[in-house]
Amino acid sequence: MSMQEMLRIGDDDGRSDALERELKEKLRLRGDASPAKCTRQEQRWRSDHGIVDARERFVQAYGRLRDDLVGDDSCELTDEARRWLAQMIDYNVPGGKLNRGLSVIDSYLLLKQGSEVTEDDFFLACVLGWCVEWFQACALLLDDIMDDSHTRRDQICWYRRPEVGLRGINDGIILKCHILIMIKKYFREKPYFLDLLEIWSEIALQTSLGQMLDLIGTHTGADDLAKYSIEGYRRIVKYKTAYYSFYLPVANALLLSGAKLEDFSGLKDILIEMGIYFQIQDDYLDCFADPNTIGKIGTDIEDHKCSWLIVQALGHADNNQIEVLHRNYGKKDSSSVSEVKRTYAALDLKDIFSEFERRCYNHLVTSIEAQKDHAAREILKSFLKKIHQRKK
Repeated sequence: MSMQEMLRIGDDDGRSDALERELKEKLRLRGDASPAKCTRQEQRWRSDHGIVDARERFVQAYGRLRDDLVGDDSCELTDEARRWLAQMIDYNVPGGKLNRGLSVIDSYLLLKQGSEVTEDDFFLACVLGWCVEWFQACALLLDDIMDDSHTRRDQICWYRRPEVGLRGINDGIILKCHILIMIKKYFREKPYFLDLLEIWSEIALQTSLGQMLDLIGTHTGADDLAKYSIEGYRRIVKYKTAYYSFYLPVANALLLSGAKLEDFSGLKDILIEMGIYFQIQDDYLDCFADPNTIGKIGTDIEDHKCSWLIVQALGHADNNQIEVLHRNYGKKDSSSVSEVKRTYAALDLKDIFSEFERRCYNHLVTSIEAQKDHAAREILKSFLKKIHQRKK
């Protein structure tokens, strides 16, 4: 059986040959692919190579990497297993906004301004970008199982498909293993290979420990909501979200460009702060945004999550409101969720969030302007522009 045949999946999941068109359409609809918004380095790349968009090249690289992994000979897989693997990857990896992966490309091009970027170098940036997207897919897949979530990226969660179930746990582990395969294949001979392995190992552990802190915090809060604190919240999201979502893409770009990570500690600190800001936005959207807009049904209230909103509510509520929160937070029924949301509304949490966002943005702008390195400033500005006042 040919590779093309092995990659063929059922009509209800979409055909592999339609995936690239779907990805391009999602990028177009999200407005990230406008040539007018591209960096000078991207415009130069298009001019030199006749490419419509650097982002389009990133999307095109996905199929090659997916095919390589499905055809990998580390195990004597059956044709059925390879079809499952292809379907699982297609379902979980490329369906999001791709911001993390594209951030590797954007950051690398900013770091290389004034220098030639060869086609091979650009492809290596794409590989690292997709490694970040593979890691994101693994994290979301496993997080959805632990949180008993229903939808993700405008579709039912992978594990909730009747043919998947808890088999999805192993699928998440496979996605994580794929990252090492890609890094070894394309970077083994690079002088920064060990640095790549080290940063990936370090941040994978930090993310897993952050998830553990989240799970422990949720269990502790279920016994006593008063144990939720802003310090505990920041600790959770710093390690669970900020490191891999914001620092990891830039760290990969820095290593690819030949830079030393220790020379950019200030850049790292600001990216972590942005990651915390990003997760606070996520918590707000989980409660107040339209599920059709953000692509998932928010369940932080039902899951008893230590979210920014509940921490703020506990800090502003009177005794009666705290009693309402204790009685209803973490309950699965819709009436309890409504009680919590009514309390949030009475506490004006939307206004509190707007004021927080204003102050956070101003602080980040000041911190960015204090960075001496021009490329570091431009990278940070590009990240902040993407997330400030986002709606999904």
